[in-house]
Amino acid sequence: QREFTQKKTFTSWINSILAKHTPPYVVSDLYTDIQQGHLLLDLLEVLSGQHLPREKGFNTFQCRSNIENALTFLKSRSLKLINIHVADIIEGKPSIVLGLIWTIIFHFHIEELARTLACTYNQPSLDCSSAVDSSPKASRSAKKSAKIKERWKMSATKALLLWAKEQCSLHGSVSVTDFKSSWRSGLAFLAIIQTLRPGLVDLEKAKARSNKENLKEAFRIAELELNIPRLLEPEDVDIVNPDEKSIMTYVAQFLQYSKNLPESEEDMQEKVREAMGWLAAQEKKLAKLLVETENETYYQKYKEMMSFMETFNQEKTPFLPVLSSKRGEAELSEGQQQMREEWDKVISQINEWKAKLDQMLPSPLDSIEAWLQEVERLQADLPDLQDPFKAMSVFREIIVIFKGLMDCFDSHLDTLQSFKNEDEKNMPLVLPEKLEEMKRRFSNIRSTNPSTFLEYHYGLCSAIANEVELKLNIWDVKYGAKEAVESLLENW
Repeated sequence: QREFTQKKTFTSWINSILAKHTPPYVVSDLYTDIQQGHLLLDLLEVLSGQHLPREKGFNTFQCRSNIENALTFLKSRSLKLINIHVADIIEGKPSIVLGLIWTIIFHFHIEELARTLACTYNQPSLDCSSAVDSSPKASRSAKKSAKIKERWKMSATKALLLWAKEQCSLHGSVSVTDFKSSWRSGLAFLAIIQTLRPGLVDLEKAKARSNKENLKEAFRIAELELNIPRLLEPEDVDIVNPDEKSIMTYVAQFLQYSKNLPESEEDMQEKVREAMGWLAAQEKKLAKLLVETENETYYQKYKEMMSFMETFNQEKTPFLPVLSSKRGEAELSEGQQQMREEWDKVISQINEWKAKLDQMLPSPLDSIEAWLQEVERLQADLPDLQDPFKAMSVFREIIVIFKGLMDCFDSHLDTLQSFKNEDEKNMPLVLPEKLEEMKRRFSNIRSTNPSTFLEYHYGLCSAIANEVELKLNIWDVKYGAKEAVESLLENW
């Protein structure tokens, strides 16, 4: 049932994308049509706006070459393609084909849309061990470690869920907690439609109808009034355990619709002015705090920072839509560009403040904090898998350093747990919240680091095996003309 639903949903999504291709292309059977490679290249060209190399013919060698070109392009965007092989795609293996298409949907559709909500995540955290680089260049960098990609995947899913919750929260009892059973009644879809286009839905009447009736109505209105392709049918959702990926793919289209809603230039300029005023006030407030706490104890400095951050994160909520709109620099007006620069400036100042406070921790907590940051940096800076052979060499060095650091794990944890948190006047040296944060990070290192490295090593070995197998599959062809043979030998 899940495989059937995904095939149907993903096929409909692909057809909605390929309708923009010249000439338009319609997928009739996903498992069969994908085998020649042209479908993959057409899809990636529309999604990326780039022209990709391809073989024009349809013989075995040309099909393999086209699929390899598509996979190579995906790897160049730092996507993990574990256990996805050319031979499996040519055979049309359902699990492999669906896994590949989901990777494409998540990266080009869901992640890109969720990135417009990225200000939700582009914020300093008191529970984070290191300063956050929120510069546009850093956020656009393609060179991200596998762990960072996994963190962003979780954040992209959470961002989409948060957006859906916000749309539904305007309508009382409509609750969304996941991308499964929360959508079964159809009320969540109808609530989002009502938020985006008030007046199209009567939610009170909907509460008295059956699940299937509501789902049918929601999909009909979305298709006719919002021009959102009908990726799902009521029977796909009105079941005990609906498919999460299919629902996410469909819900993301509503977010896409909301981003495309026209907004007058005057309204946007007013929102930008309000956001700029708030950011300027935050910068002044921060500068004043730094001066006022200059001669305070570490305890008081950290307490003031926590208070500032709590207020900052509460007050920024109304400005998130304008702060996260039109992320591409080419689309930003001069005012929006200034606002973006001001936001990055404030975030940078907050991160600098936190970094200085971490360095000012009383001994021996300062050295423990430095050790924590170094271990966490190793976990985050795993090399990109785009060149798996180079990554293997770097990874070996990281493991050696990591093992050396972990020799100090128990002694640092014992020191932290036995730290006497009071001065000679019996006053606390450090806020209990900071000590708890450090203990949590030890717990995270113990529980997640081994699995992180094992998962990365598995991906690395798979990437190396995949590289070799891709080449062997392409080279396993009949000899052709002299030039073709010379080319094969040169590649070998």
